[in-house]
Amino acid sequence: MNFLKSIFGKAKKTRGVSERGILVFHHTSEVIEAESHLSEAGLDVRVMGPPPEIQTGCDMVIEFPIMHQLQALDILEQKRIKPIQVTAAQDHLLEPVSLYNIRDFGDFLMVRAANMKITVDRQSLKIVNVSGGGCPDVPFLAEQLVGRPLHEAPEPRRFGRTLCGYSLQLAYEEMKRRCPG
Repeated sequence: MNFLKSIFGKAKKTRGVSERGILVFHHTSEVIEAESHLSEAGLDVRVMGPPPEIQTGCDMVIEFPIMHQLQALDILEQKRIKPIQVTAAQDHLLEPVSLYNIRDFGDFLMVRAANMKITVDRQSLKIVNVSGGGCPDVPFLAEQLVGRPLHEAPEPRRFGRTLCGYSLQLAYEEMKRRCPG
């Protein structure tokens, strides 16, 4: 049978329930707070873009290990955060969208997370640009980061209080993963 499959192509992959779940919220601020509490509790969570099938107006969801659903919901209940929907991610059906976009400009590397971008000089690892958003704290965040070495710059979460600040923190963390120093 394997011989025939190798000639005629692979068998169609069956769709099933994945090992990941998705927490959906009304507001971005709830996503930010929930992600913080779940991460502090040691759960492996990621903030992602919502799959088109479950978009609610909030442009982020939390992906989490489905086997920890009760623990995650208990943590959120203790913090008085209530998701509007909890669902298992069906393979290929409810696939969260990555918030990251990486652009390699040769001497410079740019990471975009949601609506915020951070660009680093690969040689010196200095932050050369912070842009995007439209939130009132973006100019201040840029002033705090631009011109500083990536690994010495303050984390954007220290100063940012908006979706832009949160997105910049995600971009900053991804940049640090890609540019170990």
